[in-house]
Amino acid sequence: MMVVVFCALALLLVSCCTAELQTENCSSAHSAWTDLGIITQPTTQHTLTGDRLQVCVQERTCCTLEVEEKLTERSKHEFEKLMDEATEDLRDTFVSRHKRFDEFFLELLENTERSLNEMFVRTYGKPYMQNAEVFQGLFSELKRYYTGGNVNLEEMLNDFWTRLLERMFQLLNSQYLITEEYLECISKYMDQLKPFGDVPKKLKSQVTRAFIAARTFVQGLMVGREVANRVSKVSISVACVKAVTRMLYCPSCRGLTAIKPCRTYCLNVLKGCLANQADLDPEWTHYIDAMLLVTERLEGPFNIESVMEPIDVKISEAIMNMQDKSVQLSYQVFQGCGQPKSSGTSRSARGVSDVFSGRFRPYNPEELPTSAAGTSLDRLVIDIKDKLRQSKNFWSSLPEGICEGEHVSTETEETEDCWNGQEMGRYVPEVLKDGLTQQVSNPEVVVDITRPDSLIRQQVMALKVMTNKLKNAYNGNDIYFQDSSDESSGSGSGSGCMESCVTEPDTSPTDSPVLGADRSGAVSLLPPSSTCPLLLLVLTLLLHCR
Repeated sequence: MMVVVFCALALLLVSCCTAELQTENCSSAHSAWTDLGIITQPTTQHTLTGDRLQVCVQERTCCTLEVEEKLTERSKHEFEKLMDEATEDLRDTFVSRHKRFDEFFLELLENTERSLNEMFVRTYGKPYMQNAEVFQGLFSELKRYYTGGNVNLEEMLNDFWTRLLERMFQLLNSQYLITEEYLECISKYMDQLKPFGDVPKKLKSQVTRAFIAARTFVQGLMVGREVANRVSKVSISVACVKAVTRMLYCPSCRGLTAIKPCRTYCLNVLKGCLANQADLDPEWTHYIDAMLLVTERLEGPFNIESVMEPIDVKISEAIMNMQDKSVQLSYQVFQGCGQPKSSGTSRSARGVSDVFSGRFRPYNPEELPTSAAGTSLDRLVIDIKDKLRQSKNFWSSLPEGICEGEHVSTETEETEDCWNGQEMGRYVPEVLKDGLTQQVSNPEVVVDITRPDSLIRQQVMALKVMTNKLKNAYNGNDIYFQDSSDESSGSGSGSGCMESCVTEPDTSPTDSPVLGADRSGAVSLLPPSSTCPLLLLVLTLLLHCR
């Protein structure tokens, strides 16, 4: 009889203790839910049967179906918040660096144009001011190209030198009436006459490659920014929401409010949820590698800063080249295009001898234009190279990055004091590899591996297109305007041309004349090798005296 009474008392004691434990556990859960705004007041102090639950374990539980639904909704927002935090640094990097580089290049253009204008006004005075629109047009077209305009840089630069030749020829020969038709004839002989020496050829190669590299790199930063923004906002699947709910909030339904998910469990949940993002990683890596290649050009042979800052000195050098051989140049033009009619104004009355007499001087160090944000291109490139390297393999490493969060999972894998999706205990399944096809047997998230995310596919394609443009820019080629002239190989040392560059043989100036096909009856402007040097000298002097 005493044994029966003792057993009854023991069962009663166990029952009371269990009831007290369950009441205490649900009390902590209710307190946690109240803090989260899930409930406004406790629903019950006792556990319930969980047969109506859709996500969490259907055993004795503190959760009602309504509470579970609210926890599920909160899980969706919590996951979006985790993604936002995990990708914030990457997004900020591309936003801020795109802004810095864009501001730098635009300010460099403005400073260079302002400097050229000031120097040319001081050096050449009125003749420059009367023809300033030629130079303004050059910078306007360079800016239009940089900002995405459909500009063929080579053709634009050729047009600039042709216009400059026409204007200078008129100034140097103002005693003649120079018609539009006559100017067209002169322009046909531009390549053979070489009035500006080799400056146009060298400058065209340098400017073209520098601007292609600069524009493409900034476009690359913009594409990286857009991809990062869009991929970080990809909608979460229903299966993922349920898995995140089981991981983060179902423990509270069991009264376990202070426990964290097991790290390996967290990794499988996140690898399932971010399977499509991980598939972006291979193309993202190719894109980052291509961006790093172009940075080599930006700090080396295609450095737009080193090309643009002395451009006024180079253009002035070209002007002086033409002035120095103006008499011989005029003679050759008259031979090919005929003698223009007199304007009735004498050469001496015009006073042209001192129009371009000023020699252009280089900058003093104090006169160098300031750069955007008070920095130089080299420092900007060093900074972005470091950031780009850090972003490699970013998307496939997202699960690890998120699961390492303090409030997300345990710090170590070998522990039993963590939530494994069912209860507190060790997580047994193996951690899966990255990517959509690897999730076919994911134990935590149901993933349809036959339906890749369309938005992710679009970003993969955008990265492929940008990577191709970057590789072209690395070789000095614009993807829209491929270089077809013999000047594509650069300008001697400093061109940066490697094995991947397309180099064509330079054309010798002693090749067959380029005249004749363009104008009926035209003769070569270059005297034949058999011409007597003394006769040429006499003819030149006679022309000068006219």
